[in-house]
Amino acid sequence: MKNFSVIKQAIKKINYTCQSLKKSLFYLPKFMQQSYTYYSDVLKNQPLPAAILDLDLLNQNLNAIIQRSGNRKIRIASKSIRNVEVLKHIFKFSSQFQGIMCFSVEELIFLSEKGFDDLLLAYPDLQVNELQKVAELIKQGKNITLMVDIEEHLKALQQVANKQNIVIPICVDIDMSSTILGIYFGVYRSSLKSLEDISKFMDVLLATYASLKLVGLMGYEAQIAGVADNEANQYIKNTIVKILKKKSIKKLSKKREEAVKLIEKKLGYPLSFVNGGGTGSIESTVQELSITEVTVGSGIYASHLFDNYQSFKHHRAAFFAVQVTRNPSSNIYTANGGGYIASGSTGENKTPQPFLPKGMELFKAEGAGEVQTPFKYAGNDKINLGAPVFFRHAKAGELCERFNELIVVSNGKIIDRYKTYRGEGKCFL
Repeated sequence: MKNFSVIKQAIKKINYTCQSLKKSLFYLPKFMQQSYTYYSDVLKNQPLPAAILDLDLLNQNLNAIIQRSGNRKIRIASKSIRNVEVLKHIFKFSSQFQGIMCFSVEELIFLSEKGFDDLLLAYPDLQVNELQKVAELIKQGKNITLMVDIEEHLKALQQVANKQNIVIPICVDIDMSSTILGIYFGVYRSSLKSLEDISKFMDVLLATYASLKLVGLMGYEAQIAGVADNEANQYIKNTIVKILKKKSIKKLSKKREEAVKLIEKKLGYPLSFVNGGGTGSIESTVQELSITEVTVGSGIYASHLFDNYQSFKHHRAAFFAVQVTRNPSSNIYTANGGGYIASGSTGENKTPQPFLPKGMELFKAEGAGEVQTPFKYAGNDKINLGAPVFFRHAKAGELCERFNELIVVSNGKIIDRYKTYRGEGKCFL
């Protein structure tokens, strides 16, 4: 019996090791990461600058996201995609991808007209004229939910609902920030910071706003989803961030669960969905029993801000090429354009990152410029004047604001061109 127990434990250990190895291998490239020559050959005779979407790598990212999400529904954050054809590709890829988290009323209307449904407006809007257009879509049977977290939002939506004689589905956005050891860890977003806040809000909603129906709850844990914890040469910072994340995860999990119970008790019916997470927090978010769906966006293109997470690695599926036009010194080159700076707090991490050929480095004094970007080069590939060099944007969707199309590449060939929002003549925010 003792030997049997030892054997059983050994088998269990082997199974665990195999599962861990399988998980590790899943995030390794199924083929070698494409080289400078691969992409420069693909772009021969193409006008520059250009934005590239590697469809093979994007599909690998989609597979990774599915595995990371377990059995949860995956809602796509459109701000990180900004391309109708890419959205269509994602929803065809797997039925686990369901619904879109939109970033503006105008964008929501645009996507609805393009045939998309199950649209959640992530950011409240108080423009009654614009909301009237959304109400008309709801009246036509579209599955649209609007975000709220303060009574002013309810007033605007009630006015629109009464005018259209409909009931508007709404989602309540609760604050998921934490204060740990005196450090505010999170973002300034929702006004509903405590269970008491939520309870009071619910009482006002149920007593006064009969034309609104609460169907969902969202809690975005930005301090987990959007904060890197594995930056190079940043051991102390990484350690502090990991400690804060660990403590914050425990707090926010309890808070979201208690909020769901409180809301459903007051409503007298279960919520249709409970949304949480982002690319950087999938693993911890799906552990919560109350969560029905996770939101994912940046991990699909894998912009460079998402390189430095310990729990996952995605492939660099979207990036841009600029033309090399000058060679002022033996190891210094200058490219046209490239200064596509990302939004948010300013810093070097918001500048484009030299990608290919390996060995490029920006000058701190100049960075990526409006009309030209100089860089040092100490790599092995030969750079010819007129040839492309490749950079990655810090944020996923913002790349599309600078280009009319994504050149779609697969197996070493250009297979399609997907118009971006900009290419369709749209500028939503």
